[in-house]
Amino acid sequence: MSIEEREASLVENFETFDDWADRYRYLIELGEELPALDEVYKTTENKVQGCQSQVWLIARRDGDKIIFEADSDSAITRGLIALLVKLFSGANASEIAAADLSFIERLGFAKHLSMSRANGFASMIQKIKRLASSI
Repeated sequence: MSIEEREASLVENFETFDDWADRYRYLIELGEELPALDEVYKTTENKVQGCQSQVWLIARRDGDKIIFEADSDSAITRGLIALLVKLFSGANASEIAAADLSFIERLGFAKHLSMSRANGFASMIQKIKRLASSI
């Protein structure tokens, strides 16, 4: 499945909820489904800089695909990184680099996330793209 197809699926899932309280609950559920990252990977090197909460992100290659694993110490932030892992994990580096991520605007994340969470979300995306281009 392409990143664009995954985006469409995520948008469809979020649009089933009319209000943002329900969307936040769904985001938290995504985070609860994210497998815990082994403590050995919770290092400064794997930490996403620019996040108010602690977020760790690692990547590995599986052929030409990149697999991401992540964790956070905050429920909503864990949901945000889980959403990005769902979106990007299994894509190749060129797909990740080319992703326009228009779903962020369509879902209204920019309007409904606090400034610090929005900055952290942007930092997560940047780290994903950096990792994808470097491994």
